[in-house]
Formats: sequence, structure tokens, C-alpha cells
Amino acid sequence: MTALLLIATPLTPLVFLIAVTMPRLRARALGLLWLAPLPGLACALTAAGADPFIVYARVRLTLVLDLPSALLLGGAALLWSAASVYVRSYIARDAQPRFAAWWLATMAGSLGVFVAGDLVSFYFVFALASLPAWGLVIHDRTPRAWSAGASYILLTVIGEAALLAGFALLAAFTPGDSLAMADVLPALATARLRDLAIAFLVIGFGLKAGLVPLHVWLPIAHPAAPMPASAVLSGAIIKAGIIGLIRFLPLEVTPAGWGEALAVIGFVTAFWGVAMGITQRNPKTVLAYSSVSQMGVVAAAIGMGLAAGIGTTPVSAAFYALHHILAKGALFLAVGVAASIGGRARWWVLGPAILLAMGFGGLPFTGGWLAKEAVKGELGEGLAGALSVLSAAGSTLLMLHFVRRLSLGWADDASSRPPIGMLLPWLALATAALILPWLLFPFAGGNLSAVLTPDALNKATRPVVVGLLLTVALLRWGERLPEVPGGDIIHPARRLLAGAAPLGGLLARAEALLRLWPVAGLALLLLTFALAFAMLGA
Repeated sequence: MTALLLIATPLTPLVFLIAVTMPRLRARALGLLWLAPLPGLACALTAAGADPFIVYARVRLTLVLDLPSALLLGGAALLWSAASVYVRSYIARDAQPRFAAWWLATMAGSLGVFVAGDLVSFYFVFALASLPAWGLVIHDRTPRAWSAGASYILLTVIGEAALLAGFALLAAFTPGDSLAMADVLPALATARLRDLAIAFLVIGFGLKAGLVPLHVWLPIAHPAAPMPASAVLSGAIIKAGIIGLIRFLPLEVTPAGWGEALAVIGFVTAFWGVAMGITQRNPKTVLAYSSVSQMGVVAAAIGMGLAAGIGTTPVSAAFYALHHILAKGALFLAVGVAASIGGRARWWVLGPAILLAMGFGGLPFTGGWLAKEAVKGELGEGLAGALSVLSAAGSTLLMLHFVRRLSLGWADDASSRPPIGMLLPWLALATAALILPWLLFPFAGGNLSAVLTPDALNKATRPVVVGLLLTVALLRWGERLPEVPGGDIIHPARRLLAGAAPLGGLLARAEALLRLWPVAGLALLLLTFALAFAMLGA
């Protein structure tokens, strides 16, 4: 049964994809889209810690699920299912088959990364989580969407190329034929080019997770994509980068210096996301920068865990990221609901949104508060502790800024109400983000009695109070802040390269070429198969 669930996790969305292409089955498949992620949820609930399932024994192509992966897989499956219900009411009916094709392919990769246990299968599903998402970004076919899609696919190809190089080095280090992570990663400890391999991995996974300066695709792609696509891009797909950092940088083989470097990158990312986010006017762009900031906190926790030799860090970081999957995915759905609701019914959006927003700053008794408590072992002392407190205050400021921008987007008609297919997924995910962390906190090594003491609650409240005071200042002087274009540093970089002949013309031709999905997609798939055949042939 465990093996069936491991296989069904990435395979079920692909079966639905085939059904969508068949006219006789298309309508039923679209109506049952929310079922496609449920084998992944069942897998997360029952298969964690079970023996790996070996698909191909010669090189140990493997499917496996550990506790950190199970936490992320369960959260991602819930988000994909809720967002799939949302799709039926949000996406125009005649556009649903086209949207579903990209949606299901991306879903298969997004869920598959959590069960892939070897280099070939992980690379394949990682690419599957990345490349088809281009179709989600450009779905509206507006000039803005096409431009965002071009930037997204260009950066994705760069990340995939870095990951390909890192995996090739890992395979070269391994003395035997096995490509299973459990056999490949121990060889990294004594490899001559260890630091180069780790650098490639950090670039590839850091780009997907949105770490500065590789974060620029998030605030470009999110505002252009339809609401359910933004929810899974920010909530689920970027976690492919997080699970990559957790799995491919194990404590036993990663030097402490790389942990310190990752912590520095993480904290820079956390504060950069806040600084850029408070200048934004579009609530979706604010949420995108919030995701940048929150993934910076996760990276800092992973880095500090590596530097300090904390063996529980993978589970703690995964628990923090699980909360982000649910809460951030819910808030993206809330933006769409807010645009179609008016009158007193607005509180169906505003009330839960305020709770979720304050949770990112660590407001006691929210799911976000427990998420921050889970990484206290990594981020609770010394300089890292001080930076973590400041980051929590910044998150409070940024998320209250989001609530304010959200409150400006209500429907003009006070009697307007959203379709039930949009309202229910939003409320379900919001409820899950508030309740599930309480149920899962003990599995992440948390102690509820320890975090419910008056002293612990007082410490958790302080950064929230600071964030509230900063929000008052932002309300008074925030309009004076210039709105930084989404993607921030990519815009001066484009101008710099455009003015540097012949690089400017080369970049323009490359970007125009990468607008064509078949070219970029085929190139990456050929690279994937080339890697697989090279490894198998070896």
C-alpha cells in the first residue's frame, strides 16, 4: 500500500492530465480536479518513515518519504486540492482545459519532489514543477503576462542548469552505480569539488525558493498569474527549493561554513523582502515579497542548524514552511474573494486575513506563532535571535500593509457575493493554517506547555507590538515611499546588460527565444534525459 501511494502521488495528476486531453473524459476530469492531489495527502499521512520503494534496482531509482518531506507534502496537497476547487469558479469555463493542462503537469512535479529519492527522478520532477508553471504565469495572455513569463522561464532555465551541474558532480563523486540520495550524499563529504557542487545546489534551490538575489521571479510572476496559480506558486512550488536544501545539504556532509553562508543569505533575504514589500501597492506583489522574506527565514534556520550541528533542523524548518504553504496560499485566494465581495460580508475575508497576517509576525495562539517557536532552537539565541526578532517585527509590518492594500480592493456593490467555489476553499485553507500547526507541533519536536508560559508569550508578543508601531509610522509617511517595480534589481540589471554591446542584443534574443515554450521546454527535457542516460550508461 505504501508503494502504491508513493507512486500515485506524482502519477495521479498525470493521469488526470491525460483525461483532460480526451474529449469524452474532459468535463468529468475538470469537475474532479481537486481529487488529483489527494493520493499525496494520503501518502503524507501514512507513508512517512516507511521503507523506500526501489523503482529500478541497478541504480536504485527510489521513492521515499521522511518526516520533513511528509509535512511539506501534506500541506502542498491540501493547497493544491483547495486551489483546484477555486479554479472551477475563477477560471473562465472555455479556458479551463488549457489552464488544467499546465496546472496538472505542475502539480505532478510539485508533489513529486517530496517523494523522489534519487538524482534522476528528483531532477525530472523538479523540472516538472518548474517549467509547466510558465503556462500558468502567461495564462491571461496580456503583455504583462508574456513579459513575466519570459523572465520566469529564463530564470528557471538558469536554475535548472545550475542544478544539473550540481547533480552531475554528485554522480561523479559516487564510487558505485547507485543514484539514490542515501548513497550519493555521503560521498560529498570527501569529494574534491565539494564546495563547487554545494554552490551549484544552493544556486539551483535558492532560485526556486526565492533567495536574494535570485528572488526576482516571484514578484514578477505572482501579480501576472491568475489567483489560484499565484497561490500554488507561492505556497507549494517554492517549497521544491526548500526540500532541496533540506535533503541535499545534510548535516553530516555540509561544512559549517556553508551553514553560516546560508544563514547570512537567509537573513538578507528576510529583510530585503520586507523593505521592498512595504513600497508595493498591489496586494499580490506584497504577498510575493512576503514569501521572499519568509523563505529567507527558513533558509536562515537551515543555515544556523547546519552551523550549530542541530540534528532536528530539517523537521523544524519543514514545519515552518508547512505553515507558510497553508497561510500564504490562503491569503492569495483571499485577494480574489475580496474583489467579489461587498458590504458586511467583507468580514468573511478581513477577519481571517488579519489573523493569518499577524501570524507571520508570531502573534501568540496563531499557527505562525507555533512555526516561529519551532525554529527557536536555530534562531533563538545571540545575533541570530536578535535578527529573528527584528524579522518578526518586519513581517508584522509587511503583512498589515498587505491587509490595508487588500481592504482597498472590495467590490463596489455592497450586495456582491463570491461564488461558493471561491469562498469555501479560502475559508478551509485559512482554518487549516490556524488549526493544523497546533495538531502537528508535537511531531515537529515542539512542547506546547513550554511555549504557553507567560514568559514565552510575552517574548512572542514583543515583535508584534514593534510591528504595530512601525505600521502606524508607515500609515503616516508610507505614501512618500516610491513604489519599487516588482522584481526590483532585475530592472537595473536589464538596463545595464542592454547597454553593454554585444551582450544587450544577445540577452534580447535569448529572452525572445525563451518566450517560446516548446524551445525552452524541449531543451530542458533533453538535458534531463541526457543526464539520465549518462548516469545509467555509467
